[in-house]
Amino acid sequence: MKYLTRLSLLSLFMLTACHAGKPMPPEETGAMPYGEWGFAFFTPKALPASVNFVTLLDEKQVHYTFRTLDSVQSNPSSIGKWFQRVSRYTQFNKARHPPLAIIFCWDSIIDKKTYETHITFSQATRDRMHAPAGVDISGDTAWYDTMLFGLAPEGKVRVWLQTLKRIDNLPVQPEKLVTLSGSELRVCKNISNHKQGYDYSQTTKDFIKDKTYPYGEW
Repeated sequence: MKYLTRLSLLSLFMLTACHAGKPMPPEETGAMPYGEWGFAFFTPKALPASVNFVTLLDEKQVHYTFRTLDSVQSNPSSIGKWFQRVSRYTQFNKARHPPLAIIFCWDSIIDKKTYETHITFSQATRDRMHAPAGVDISGDTAWYDTMLFGLAPEGKVRVWLQTLKRIDNLPVQPEKLVTLSGSELRVCKNISNHKQGYDYSQTTKDFIKDKTYPYGEW
């Protein structure tokens, strides 16, 4: 974790309406009852994408950058529409407090372009992450401690809070969600893992054969 560049900070504060308050060292901001929360990215089956850079501002004004990220996984059950019981574990994608805003740079291999997604979150979402989510199969308190981002063709992004495996994930309605590409890129300009171009794997070629773009309702 590192502090953001000035450009990233500017973009985050623009999106969060310049939240006031003097930043505190992360270790002085306290912790959630369950420790850190995590976030993970996934795609529909055989419609790959990769996330290259993330900047995040949490509710305690702690700023994060992530360049080493958990991999974006293809969900085999998301065919034609999102599967509602995706479950992910996170190793690198973690923060101390619920988010105010996030910006992430991602390559849609299926679209052959780079996207820049800006999301601001509601107080209702943060409140959910502070409150118990029931009891897990072990009888322990369950929490909404993982946020899921679905990345689809056309630059479409959906967000959920992960729930217990036996029920559907909880959809998150952002206060604002904007995805940029091409000449509109700001934070993500020249950030790509595919600067030499995009190639479809044989798996993707076989999957999209005789199907119509964008291959589902996302």
